[in-house]
Parts: sequence; structure tokens; C-alpha cells
Amino acid sequence: MRARALARGLLSRVPGFEPLFAKWRGGGGTSSPRYCYSVWLRHLVMAQRHGLPTAPKTVAELGPGDSVGVGLAALLTGSEQYVALDVVGYANVRRNLEIMAGLVDLLRQRTPIPHERELVEVQPSLDSYDFPADILTDQRLASALAPARLESVRQAAFDIGSARVADGPALSYTTSWNDADEIRVGSIDTIFSQAVLEHVEDLPGTYRAMHAWLKPGGYMSHQVDFRSHGWTKRWNGHWALSDLQWKLTRGKRAYFLNGEPCSRHLELLKELGFSIVCVDRVVDTTGIDRAAVAARYRQVPDEDLKTAGVFLQARKSAA
Repeated sequence: MRARALARGLLSRVPGFEPLFAKWRGGGGTSSPRYCYSVWLRHLVMAQRHGLPTAPKTVAELGPGDSVGVGLAALLTGSEQYVALDVVGYANVRRNLEIMAGLVDLLRQRTPIPHERELVEVQPSLDSYDFPADILTDQRLASALAPARLESVRQAAFDIGSARVADGPALSYTTSWNDADEIRVGSIDTIFSQAVLEHVEDLPGTYRAMHAWLKPGGYMSHQVDFRSHGWTKRWNGHWALSDLQWKLTRGKRAYFLNGEPCSRHLELLKELGFSIVCVDRVVDTTGIDRAAVAARYRQVPDEDLKTAGVFLQARKSAA
């Protein structure tokens, strides 16, 4: 375990430190229009590949991070309602409007999807990074990017967090992460996240909430990163931490790693009756082996010990 990880956990116990540090550190890479554009289009392309709808009307995102840029990409490609759920409120109006302007330019130019040579960490990998013109047709974009509609999206982004009810596309933002009542039951077509579910403390509760939020036949689309995020030398070295080391490192951070492997996510999906349509693993054989893992990981499948990330898509029963 790296010393800075332990020090960060201990400092989080100092009164007042954690809220200030969380705000200063930020919530991820969503401050770039090209990142937000790449993430949303990857989810759409993968949905098409696995026979899932690619024109969801209502969309929810877990952990949007520094902006609601990926949600704005959804609205700018035709979605009518976007709900963002986070732990810490990072997003701000100015940043969102700047990202929206960049997204509009990227869509108007039918820009190819930024790939791993530019966005090294972004998953999933695609077979082709060409602009998905068969999904985002000229007709669809003409309607989604019409001047009056753009103004409605811009107004929704400007009014984020207010009580105003939008006449056109709607955008809402809440930091009540674990409150299932934040979204009406059976109201969402698609729920997605990008490198977020590895941070969720109550993973079973979060999956239950997502199942409740989805409409019958709706689906979820998640990229999960199982690596230690640099807190250990090996990508899965955090699975060797004792319970005490884990507790000290975790501290009182607003969010941390939950340490759950891929098999746990698949288990929860199956328990809830989801039809799993995509399990696209990022394989890395350079991690620690079974002999080095802590007792609580001794029974995980061999595949977990080389699964550094996974892209999951799963559909709720239509019944």
C-alpha cells in the first residue's frame, strides 16, 4: 500500500478536511467536451451492438463528476430528460454551458469518436471509432440540434438545481446518491455510469435502486474500473489489504473503492433478474495472484484476478 493512500485516509478524519479536499480534487474527467462526447457515443455504439435501444427518451447517470457533460450529450442527441445523481456537487453552470457548446460543434461536424490514443483510460474499446451515422442520422441530429431545441437545452443547463420546470428537454441534478425515491419508480429508459460503480459503498442497494428506476424493458450500461486507482503498486494490490489497512485507508472519504470484483456485479444483476447482454472485460495478468489476496477474496473466480475492468450492459425484464 502506498503511504499517500494511508495518509489521505487518516487526513479524511480531520474535521472539515474531507469536504474541502473533495471539492478541490474534483470528480473526474468530465470537464472536456471530447471526453463527454466519447463516453456517450461509446455507450450508444455498444447498445446498438447488443440489440439495445439507441434513442432513450429518459436517461439517468450515476456519478457525473465535474460536469453533466455526458448527460448533455444525451440531450443533444435526442433524449428528453436527464437525471444526474452524485455524492458531491461538482458540476457548475458555467462549465456545463462551455461543454455544451463544444458538444454541439462535435455533433455538427460528425466528429469521429475520440479513441485510446487521445483518451487513454476511457473504455470500452470499439471496433470502429467512425462517427455512428447509422445511429445519429442526419434527420435525428437535425431535430435534436434545431435552434429552438438547443435553446431549451441551454436553458435547462442554466437552471440546473433550480425548481424551474422546463418546457422542453429537462435536466435535474441531485447529490442524494443513495435515495431511491429521488427518481420515480419505472420512469427511466437507460441508466449509465463511467468508472463509478467501483466507488459505490452500498452496491446491492444501488443495483436495487437502478432496477426500480428502470422501466420494464429498460437497460443499464456501466463501465467499471476494478484497479486500485494508484493506491497500490499492482493494479489489484488493494485486494491484499487487511481489514484494518482497508479501514484506515478508507477513512471518512466522501467516496472510496468498494473493492468488489466483477463476479459480484454479475451476481447482483442475476439476483435482480436482469438479462445480461454484454460483459466486455479489460484483461490484465500483471496483478497479484490468489496466494497474495486477503481472506475475503480467496474464493473469487480466477477470472476476477485478471479482470481490471468491465463494460456491462443488462436489460430489465419487460414483464
